[in-house]
Amino acid sequence: MAFWWPLLVLAFAYGICRFLLMLIPPKVPSIDVDTSDVLDDGNQAQENSFIYVPPRGTSQQSGKIVQCYEPATMKYLGYVPALTRDEVKDRVAKVRKAQKMWAKSSFKQRRLFLRILLKYIIKHQALICEISSRDTGKTMVDASLGEIMTTCEKINWLLSEGEQWLKPEYRSSGRSMLHKRAKVEFHPLGVIGAIVSWNYPFHNIFNPMLAAIFSGNGIVIKISEHASWSGCFYFRIIQSALAAIGAPEDLVEVITGFAETGEALVSSVDKVIFVGSPGVGKMIMNNAANTLTPVTLELGGKDAFIVCEDVDLDHVAQIAVRAVLQSSGQNCAGAERFYVHREIYSSFVSLVTKIVKSVTAGPPLVGKYDMGALCMHEHSEKLEGLVNDALDKGAEIVARGSFGHIGEDAVDQYFPPTVIVNVNHTMRLMQEEAFGPIMPIMKFSSDEEVVRLANESKYGLGCAVFSGNQSRAREIASQIHAGVAAVNDFASTYMCQSLPFGGVKHSGFGRFGGVEGLRACCLVKAVAEDRWWPFVKTKIPKPIQYPVAENGFEFQESLVEALYGIGIWDRLRALVNVLKMLTEQHPGGGGKRRND
Repeated sequence: MAFWWPLLVLAFAYGICRFLLMLIPPKVPSIDVDTSDVLDDGNQAQENSFIYVPPRGTSQQSGKIVQCYEPATMKYLGYVPALTRDEVKDRVAKVRKAQKMWAKSSFKQRRLFLRILLKYIIKHQALICEISSRDTGKTMVDASLGEIMTTCEKINWLLSEGEQWLKPEYRSSGRSMLHKRAKVEFHPLGVIGAIVSWNYPFHNIFNPMLAAIFSGNGIVIKISEHASWSGCFYFRIIQSALAAIGAPEDLVEVITGFAETGEALVSSVDKVIFVGSPGVGKMIMNNAANTLTPVTLELGGKDAFIVCEDVDLDHVAQIAVRAVLQSSGQNCAGAERFYVHREIYSSFVSLVTKIVKSVTAGPPLVGKYDMGALCMHEHSEKLEGLVNDALDKGAEIVARGSFGHIGEDAVDQYFPPTVIVNVNHTMRLMQEEAFGPIMPIMKFSSDEEVVRLANESKYGLGCAVFSGNQSRAREIASQIHAGVAAVNDFASTYMCQSLPFGGVKHSGFGRFGGVEGLRACCLVKAVAEDRWWPFVKTKIPKPIQYPVAENGFEFQESLVEALYGIGIWDRLRALVNVLKMLTEQHPGGGGKRRND
């Protein structure tokens, strides 16, 4: 006891000191970001106060400028340039030059960059969410959940664990290389190119940027033409944070434009991260093949939402409606196929019908609405087409939400949340990604049946399984061919930023998020070196030195058996033969040939 007592006192004192240090807030510089041209204070210039009517068809996807407008009100926001191929290459070259300096930065400096961003984000949550809402039509609550919380969680994970996963990782060296030290090193790739979608204009910029910069890379981010206005402001936040730590000013670039801009980026960088549709993802993969540039593709989803008969119906119904609204074209590709056990089917439909009828859609910054506008022009026509196809094949609409005060010019930008029953897999609604607030509900009778139904899709991004028996829910989820799964919850996996995110099949491949996503930004290098240098060095055994001895192959046979033989006595006998041959002298002769 006399021996342990001082150790216990020291351990207790150490714990107290660590706790007291935690109470001292870290010194994190504040940054100022110009917001004069993004705040809607009612005093905007006349030229930016009119209603914008975007052209229909392919004409809206080309030109020298990208027009920006609020989808909820059609209010004009301004324009940004559509960069040419040469302009993109010039931006990438500047980032590449800056990255060579940044690759030598310390993790301490990288963490300070993250803390500065985190401090600004927390202090300016309302501003960030309002800008996201104005550019995409989503509500402030949806922006907070999808933009702020996810980004803060990623920053927190990188601050806590990022460095440890980028340090050299030592591995076992095996039997034949016992005298070696084996490790994996993680070096920056160079310049990462990210092409991101419109649905999370803030998070989709920060998500790849945080991983790329923390791992020592530079990054060029091509933002969506549907969310360029907000993306250009969010870029200012990054620039201010880089300046605050003395990092190269060209380390991060945000570029705007259409297809030509994205194509130029793919051919200029060292790694491509793409978030978008399967069709565009295939084109990016094809272009990247010309330069053998590695790609990570996070594409569409048609997530299954499975409800077993032993659940808390009121609780799950609320989650189900939230999951539908999250895939409403203002937030993310969420749950799009609902499978409910036939024993509770009617009760579940009744509950979600009641909730959906209480949902009101309208301009999110004008009134208190549960749901905002669709971001992309003409998307409501696609949703209506999916619904009509289902109705023609026997489906039935049992509930629809309502509209609030919507201007005539913006009516096409809204689609009411809709509950549809009597659906089956012959309908396009159950096969194609809707990206809209539609809840098609289908019955199932057994766990085996619902697993089969959930896997009857070309997509494989995620799934959610609900059951009063967690083991049952876990077992069902394990059989669904998808990249992520939530047990008795929806989308919770993404808030666990230690986990990788990505899908299979037409939902893409590769991962971002977690250890896998962080290391995907790295050149993964295998290294082997002498463990006891210079006392023990690699030396080629005499029997296989040039010229190879007559018993060279016999030596190799014995060596293999000595190292990997099944029985201990066989290995000892082979070891004796190895030692014997090492002491014998045999003239070279190309190795002894066995005739048996």
